[in-house]
Amino acid sequence: MCLAFSEMAARSEISPARWRRPFLIWMDGIEAGWAVPLLLMGFVAVWQAFLVIAYLGGDLHPDVLETWTLGRSIEWGYAKHPPLMGWAARAWTSVFPLSNWSFQLLALTNSAIALWAVDLITRRFTRGDKRIVVLLLLMLLPAYQFHAQRFNANVVLLPAWPIATYCFLRSFESREVGWAIAAGATAALAMLGKYYSVFLIVSFLCAAMCHPQRRAYFGSLAPWVSAVTGLAALVPHVYWLATTGAQPFAYALERHAGKAHAPLLIEPLIFLSGVALVLVIPAAAWVLIAGSRLKKFPQDFRTMNPGLLLLFFISVGTLVLPPIAAAVLGADLPPIWALQGLFLFAILIVCGASYPIERFYSVNLAAVVVGIAVLAVGVVAPVHALYRNFHPLNEGRNFYQLSAMELTRQWHRHSNSALPAVGGDDGLAFATAFYSPDHPLYEVRLVHPNAERLPPEARFERGWAALCFDGDRYCIASMERTAARASRHIRSEFVLESNLLGQPGATQGFIALLVPPSTGEDVAPPTGVAEDFSAIRRSPVEAY
Repeated sequence: MCLAFSEMAARSEISPARWRRPFLIWMDGIEAGWAVPLLLMGFVAVWQAFLVIAYLGGDLHPDVLETWTLGRSIEWGYAKHPPLMGWAARAWTSVFPLSNWSFQLLALTNSAIALWAVDLITRRFTRGDKRIVVLLLLMLLPAYQFHAQRFNANVVLLPAWPIATYCFLRSFESREVGWAIAAGATAALAMLGKYYSVFLIVSFLCAAMCHPQRRAYFGSLAPWVSAVTGLAALVPHVYWLATTGAQPFAYALERHAGKAHAPLLIEPLIFLSGVALVLVIPAAAWVLIAGSRLKKFPQDFRTMNPGLLLLFFISVGTLVLPPIAAAVLGADLPPIWALQGLFLFAILIVCGASYPIERFYSVNLAAVVVGIAVLAVGVVAPVHALYRNFHPLNEGRNFYQLSAMELTRQWHRHSNSALPAVGGDDGLAFATAFYSPDHPLYEVRLVHPNAERLPPEARFERGWAALCFDGDRYCIASMERTAARASRHIRSEFVLESNLLGQPGATQGFIALLVPPSTGEDVAPPTGVAEDFSAIRRSPVEAY
């Protein structure tokens, strides 16, 4: 088989097929500086089309809505997470509108920045086709398209990790103060994305200690400048943690720690197996490209570039340290947490190979990646949209915008003021805050509260509303107990129907609870408000 591929490659070099010529012209532009930007722009455009089509009948994931909700206020930390994801959402929406396509574009722009940062590292070690091959192999992963659409604390690490790695690599190699400052600042930025980044930073330290040039690095000012810079950048967040009870740590320990002993022993195996499974497709593609040349791996490893050796130590650390920590802390360890670090392996296997990659293989890989993208947009996305119109997404996302508009309509039947606060089901509350034209505040005390522990002063004088799925008895009972503390409240039931380009689909029932402002005045809605909700498919039944 390898001989057959070699013969095909030789013939293709002499007389390439017509369909290959556009790819060949494009790859000629790699070192000219336009091929990689064109690839990244095409990546964003094609997968943006996929997300728009595939989710025509579905709204944004709750994680994305939570990210936007957090970003409504610029803080040095939030109850569940460090602040970077909220900052990014806030910056994005200061330019782009609040819409599904806008946040889908944010997710893919984030991925494109991540791939650009990977190319910054790659070009330190290679030129020409290998730069493109690294990016194409990464585009075979689900991380930069499907995982990326859930813009949350994990996804902001996609660009943060390669940017921090690039700066650390430059600092280690040059030992210049400027790159040392950049390394410390970007490492701190990764920590502000998610505390899981501590494994990357510790991997930097371990890699530097294991590297043959460790004496020159630690004998310079670079590591100490990086440490001081990183700690200084984290001071505001650390102060916030100290003054707010370290809420993200408490949340992480409550949610992920305290595993029983038997499952604990399985977590590292599940983690490593999951990472290996994710890498299967790009690994198989590389095996086809390298062929019999894979036997050169031991020799290539022994003669590895010092910079690549540093990246190798970092990659080992990012895979080994998390399972060790999970075993010590008794924590779970989803493989999805490792996706932002897989770029290291693509760089290592491609740039570490001593042999060149023939255009035949580069073009084939590009054709496969483009073919998958076209198939996804032209076939998978429409089928997914049609299927989900009749089989709703698990989170209830098919009804997020519809339910938010209906709840707002009901609120304006009883008050001329904007809906101030919303609670109930977590996802529905996030969705109402985002999709309602009133953009009420997501009120955490109204999201599945324990009414007996709700502070007496939490009366919400301006009123509030809550929304639950009709099958969620806990949410309904909890909201009813809270509403009963008010002098007057309104309970309603309604059913909504999903719709895809005029094609009716599945239905879902909801329970809404409204507590009007404490003035108790029922007034007509402001002019023009009622018309905004006329297109909603519903069958409401109200009870006072």
